[in-house]
Amino acid sequence: MSPGGEGARGGPDVVPPPRVLVMAKHPVPGLVKTRLAARIGTTAAAALQAAFLRDLGARLAVTGLAVTWAVTPPDAPFHTIVAGAHTIAQIPGDLGARMTHAIGALFAAGPAPVVTLGSDVPHLDPGALAEATVALAGGADCVLGPARDGGYYLIALRAPAPALFAGVAWGSDRVLEETRARAAACGLRLHLLAPTFDVDSWDDLRALRALLVAGLVALPATAGVLAALPDEP
Repeated sequence: MSPGGEGARGGPDVVPPPRVLVMAKHPVPGLVKTRLAARIGTTAAAALQAAFLRDLGARLAVTGLAVTWAVTPPDAPFHTIVAGAHTIAQIPGDLGARMTHAIGALFAAGPAPVVTLGSDVPHLDPGALAEATVALAGGADCVLGPARDGGYYLIALRAPAPALFAGVAWGSDRVLEETRARAAACGLRLHLLAPTFDVDSWDDLRALRALLVAGLVALPATAGVLAALPDEP
């Protein structure tokens, strides 16, 4: 049965709601948001990471979708950051290996599609998840949310596709381009979401602050941390 095609009785394929997977680093000072830490210090950077996790968890909760957090370090007390979170441990390796393993674990638990996010998009529009869900149900095999730095903030798959993650130049501005090329080579039908930004650098943090000031997004935990930071450290 092909994705989005006709089933055995002549009706359309029924695609169950996707499960959400978040690749998350526990907020350990010195190990998270290292580019920002160079400007605001390791303690503030860790507090910001914790705030991102709390706000993203709250935004995902309103979607009604099942959420799994793939956490590193594996023994981190993640429940102290996101209460009641369902977690799995990330394995060692580059981002591609860690994503392949975590996505594979969710597919092994059942046939539903998997939508994978990073934890550095606390401002994620829940509408992006709704659009990804509709696209997958409509026949897309892969959904990508382009990030403005050349990567992506979201990837959704109807079935495992490890070829999308092996040998990618993670951290470069070619990640999205390489992933799109690999999807095409694998014959995957692709749907693109609207772009947004990951919060990795000081410019990204300024952009996030601008959204908050304009009232375009509500992130109470993040706003609390930002209120204690200078505009230009």
